Amino acid sequence: MPRRETLHELLERSGLTVVEEMSPGSLFPPEAGWRVARGIAAPDGAAGQTLDAAWWRRLVNDDGEFLVAVLGHRIGGNDAWWTRVRHTGDGVPELTGDPGFVALSLDGQVLLAEIPGPDGCRVTALDRLPQRLEETAAAAGRETEAERAQVWAAVPGVPAWPLHWAEGIGSNPAAPDELLIRLLDVTDGFLHGCDRPAVLDAAVAHPDQRVRARPADTFRPKLTAAQWIRLVRAEPSPSRRVLWAEHACAWGAELPEDLYDDLLAGPSRAEAAELPGLPAHHLPSLTTDADPAVRAAACGRWADLAAPLRGRLLADADETVRTAALLAHHTATPMPREVFASLPAPRRALEQCCFEPELEAELVHDGDAEVRRALAGNPGLAADGVAVLVRDPHDDVRSAVALRPDLTEEQRAAVRYVFDQTSMSHTLPWVEDLHSDPEAMRRLAASSHPLIRRSVARARHLPPDVVERLARDEDRVVHLFLAESCDDAPAGLLLEVWRWWDGSFSHPGRPRSHPNFPRAGLLRYADDPSGRMRRLALDDPRSTAADVARLARDPEAEARRRAAEDPRLSPADAVRLLNDPADHVRETATRHPRLPSRVLAGLLHDRDTACAAVANPAIPVPVLDRILDAAAAAVAALR
Repeated sequence: MPRRETLHELLERSGLTVVEEMSPGSLFPPEAGWRVARGIAAPDGAAGQTLDAAWWRRLVNDDGEFLVAVLGHRIGGNDAWWTRVRHTGDGVPELTGDPGFVALSLDGQVLLAEIPGPDGCRVTALDRLPQRLEETAAAAGRETEAERAQVWAAVPGVPAWPLHWAEGIGSNPAAPDELLIRLLDVTDGFLHGCDRPAVLDAAVAHPDQRVRARPADTFRPKLTAAQWIRLVRAEPSPSRRVLWAEHACAWGAELPEDLYDDLLAGPSRAEAAELPGLPAHHLPSLTTDADPAVRAAACGRWADLAAPLRGRLLADADETVRTAALLAHHTATPMPREVFASLPAPRRALEQCCFEPELEAELVHDGDAEVRRALAGNPGLAADGVAVLVRDPHDDVRSAVALRPDLTEEQRAAVRYVFDQTSMSHTLPWVEDLHSDPEAMRRLAASSHPLIRRSVARARHLPPDVVERLARDEDRVVHLFLAESCDDAPAGLLLEVWRWWDGSFSHPGRPRSHPNFPRAGLLRYADDPSGRMRRLALDDPRSTAADVARLARDPEAEARRRAAEDPRLSPADAVRLLNDPADHVRETATRHPRLPSRVLAGLLHDRDTACAAVANPAIPVPVLDRILDAAAAAVAALR
């Protein structure tokens, strides 16, 4: 097979010298250029031109330079970049014919394009491009009911990108449950964000195990306890049944006793024996099970075992079981030297067991820093051992000791710990356990350690004085966590956090979606120097459609995207934002329900927009049904 010609080779063969690759910046983007070249939201009279020398002279600047994108040569996997080129020869560039191109003058005024189509090449030539696009957007916004009905009657027509439709239709908020349930037989990717009970019911009962797994195997499963239970019962694989049971327990679902009976009766009994919610009446049988792995799992419930059962496990013939029993036993009973010396691997003992005083005194002075590091977080370490480790020469040992729950705040302040303020912070479990204790929260909110204060700020509710103190904290991550997690966070703090943070994967929308976030008076930020603050103007109840139109022309892309999300956006502005330089603004505009039907129908047949367009809630449900039929047929043909 011959080597495919590179983009630069093609351009050089066409008589062009490559100057640089460049992102659109504030220019008209190549993606929109391809769309106009295909006739979607294109100015009247744009097609059918002849690309003669006069048009090429309009395109180039005094140095013979212009921007070009060539079909099929996608930089970074898409057409989002222009290539700046220079033509210095006589005549015109030899770009016509396959594979097709879009070219733009450096001032953004002239667009030339030639793309292949079913009826031959389609040629587009436009000057005064920004003005012509504004006129086209205004005209497109004037659409009658009869015109809309005519457009939708013809959709889907000949499906151009049915696989893109399959990918995007599940995100359409107007799609009824029945359609999404049908979609399960085509694709299941949409289940990651689905929270519809009827659809999730159908998913967990679906015959395809990949579909059943999808709503459970996600960042934040939205399954109810009953759906978790149905998922576990429907799973034919014994190992996966236990896996889903583990997930269910981790997300707070309480499994019925008969389901535990079934799991223990299966071939994955050892894994089922480790489930945290296992009823205690099963424990005696686990301690006498023929499988050592099951007996070892029973040691994980040491506090629930009667003394005779503990004794049997401590004397078990299997070394793995005896070791698990010894580790469990010595979480409360000091471990003597001979037992510690007999352990095949001491790490778990160092992390969780308590020791006889002489042994502990030796261990905290051990020459191996890894030993002391493991001891530093051991909850069973005596006060004398802790006192030694707070003076340890290793920073990480002292830093681990500084986070112990048994230190007073005065003791903690005396520890020379190291803490990276920029590192990712996870809530300390022992602080989380105290979230409902007001006095503990008051004490810990005054801690010298930032991670402890950050962990306090993660509480859903806090006393007013604690909130006030954390709102004044010198650590702005404390402010962030308060804004993300605490329902009592004050309006002033939320507004201040918004200046530098607009949401994370774990807390999307916060702080702006916080119930205490201020709404009244936000119009005062309409002329703020910060685009982040200008975005807030549309949240003011007194804002109008004129404010939306103004923000749709903001110099900052995020502000324009906020306008593109607003239901008051005019149809003309929705069309105009399809040409925005920023791809996320264009995608948001593509989903706007006020897009004219003719434009939206065209976007359904464009490669770059089909996936987002099919999620537009303005598409009538009968049309969505037909689109799904076409997508299902395309997917079936690939299987």
